[in-house]
Amino acid sequence: MLEKILKDVLAGHEISKSDAILLVDADIVWLKQAANLIREYFCSNKFDLCSIINGKSGRCSENCKYCAQSIHYHTNVEVYDLLNEATIKDMALHNENKGVKRFSIVTSGRRLNDQEFLDVIKIYQSLHDTTEISLCASLGLLNLEQLTKLKAAGVKRYHNNLETSRNYFPNICTTHSYQQKIETIKAAQKAGLEVCSGGIMGMNESWQDRIDLAFELKELRIKSIPINILNPIPGTPLEHLCPLSKEEVERIFAIFRFILPDAVIRMAGGRGLLEDQGLSVFKSGANAAITGDMLTTQGITIDEDQRIIKELGFEVVKL
Repeated sequence: MLEKILKDVLAGHEISKSDAILLVDADIVWLKQAANLIREYFCSNKFDLCSIINGKSGRCSENCKYCAQSIHYHTNVEVYDLLNEATIKDMALHNENKGVKRFSIVTSGRRLNDQEFLDVIKIYQSLHDTTEISLCASLGLLNLEQLTKLKAAGVKRYHNNLETSRNYFPNICTTHSYQQKIETIKAAQKAGLEVCSGGIMGMNESWQDRIDLAFELKELRIKSIPINILNPIPGTPLEHLCPLSKEEVERIFAIFRFILPDAVIRMAGGRGLLEDQGLSVFKSGANAAITGDMLTTQGITIDEDQRIIKELGFEVVKL
């Protein structure tokens, strides 16, 4: 049955949720090899490397249980207002010079206030005029008018994670809804932006929740999918959870590849929890990564990522 599922995917057929559930118990060696075969078939050896800057940190009104930046929890997160243009531009140029193809400003909070949004638009316009790096943005639950202005300022892709399944989301956040996230994604698409959306694994969700998330992303036609592994942060409600094992992380990425065979599946936050820095995940169907520092936890350096990517035979391009 597993071999039939693999052949169906390679033939261009979509698998069902019941097929995906069967993969949860598949032999991990077979599953990783099969996922890598699917990745090679649909995406070749192209690899997308992106970077982010924490443009505004802390004091977030939302109560996402995994997040150190929420005002609802007591953590040691650094707090600061929107960074100035020079600081952001220096980081963008540094990443561009290191061979990174994408750069995103990420800000805390449900959305920026009016003045902050105007300031960000000016920064993006300046980045668009002075750099070659492809620009992305992750600025919360913006509306169509704001997203259209971002597009006009040179932003190519908007990021808004669904985080988990629709059913499990109320266990993670209650200050905004799953539907609000989907409305933001659809507004970004209507504005002509590409969309990047994925989730966080290891929040005590079930395998069914993970598979439901993958199918939700498929229905929304998302092609850039960051998968984060929860790094339990002291002071947050999820601080007591144990990080996922390497094999479970590998299985997650492999199953996502079966469901989304031609997507850019990106190793995002939590890589530092893996002893091999994600090397095994890039052999399990992943073909992209966020490099450098994450928002509130340490990431993997660009030089180290370039070494790993080259070692695996990938070619860094913009996907």
